[in-house]
Amino acid sequence: MAGLTIEQGDILTVENMKGLFLVVSKNFFNIAEQAILCPIVQDDFQDALHIPINIQGEVQGFVLCEQMRFLDLRYRGYKKTGRIKYSDIINITDAIQSIFDY
Repeated sequence: MAGLTIEQGDILTVENMKGLFLVVSKNFFNIAEQAILCPIVQDDFQDALHIPINIQGEVQGFVLCEQMRFLDLRYRGYKKTGRIKYSDIINITDAIQSIFDY
């Protein structure tokens, strides 16, 4: 899908992968269509690493912050399906950062 800009906070579908994914890597990292994504699931429980999201009723679920994946999207088909609010991006990236803090 060359030509599409991938940005932190975008929600994607990815070829040959089930479900939705949230782009959590910063925009400068995503320029080359490589990104770090977290899956979004519908049925789960809220805890420190499972962050709930709701976008005007379109996407509802939990971002699984501990299941980050690096994907080279130059070699996979993908499609943007939505975007989360900036305040949600902050909450999610804070949760991811907490995995690496000690």
